[in-house]
Amino acid sequence: MLRAQNLYYHFPVPRNIFSPCSAAAASAAAAATLGRRNCIGTAFNCCSAKPEMRQLWFPPLFPFVLPSITTKSGLAGLAGAVSFSMALSSVVEAKEPVSLESLPKDVVLYQYEACPFCNKVKAFLDYHDIPYKVVEVNPFGKKEIKWSDYKKVPILVVDGEQLVESSDIIDKLNQRIHPEKTILDEEESKWRRWVDEHLVHVLSPNIYRTISEALESFSYITSHGNFSFHERLTAKYAGAAVMYLVSKKLKKKYNITDERAALYEAAETWSKAIDGREFLGGSRPSLADLSVFGVLRPIRYLKAGRDMIQNTSIGEWYQRMEAAVGESSRLQA
Repeated sequence: MLRAQNLYYHFPVPRNIFSPCSAAAASAAAAATLGRRNCIGTAFNCCSAKPEMRQLWFPPLFPFVLPSITTKSGLAGLAGAVSFSMALSSVVEAKEPVSLESLPKDVVLYQYEACPFCNKVKAFLDYHDIPYKVVEVNPFGKKEIKWSDYKKVPILVVDGEQLVESSDIIDKLNQRIHPEKTILDEEESKWRRWVDEHLVHVLSPNIYRTISEALESFSYITSHGNFSFHERLTAKYAGAAVMYLVSKKLKKKYNITDERAALYEAAETWSKAIDGREFLGGSRPSLADLSVFGVLRPIRYLKAGRDMIQNTSIGEWYQRMEAAVGESSRLQA
């Protein structure tokens, strides 16, 4: 029973291993003309800005062989190749240059794979191409972080220094690799607070909205989390049932009437904030962009995430972020 109760804190979400980027989409579209994505996260007990908020690479680009441009299909292929090239150029421009001297040498992330706040940190690391090792924490015993007085995740150890609290981790890393940035961006700060104080609260009620959606989430947790055989069996069914019930309490706590409507509204609110720009940061992602992307990335290929992309205007920004963040810089064990 104790272990089942502990599952109140899990936020499982599958990781996307086949997420499309705009360049891949352009290439696929051209090919079509020729005939042709552990996750364990926690909803309430992983690091956040305030105590009460405890809560992919994109694949190799599709091969594209340009046919003779003297044919109609060849002209279509040429158009696809141009779009492909422009998308690649956009990705390169969106990457913010960082001097090698400022990069940390040894980075270890203690995490739950799909914890939204852990994913904020990973989005920052991936975007800046900072190599990092991952230690997946077992949420039952947490033996992997017994060495630390801090008992939540994420914990990031940077060249021997322990950093905690996702927003603080990002601030300290950003100051280290961009020491010239001393002026606080009020718009960026506003939307980073919005992520921690609002966006994260609509996620759990959505991924556990129905029994089938709860099982979808916990099916992934059982195969990707750091669990023993017995814990996996407990997690899949007991966890799904428990979190389905908990999600109803969360709706009441955060005054959510309709889960999907709340998720769609949040997505549209963010889209309006971008206001026609490539990113909130302009031509390159800001820390706010990385924060929104980080907390949404774990749910993207669950039913809630698929519905969000299909029913809101956030999809194009999300694809640009996938392309800008690029492949994971995680080091394989």
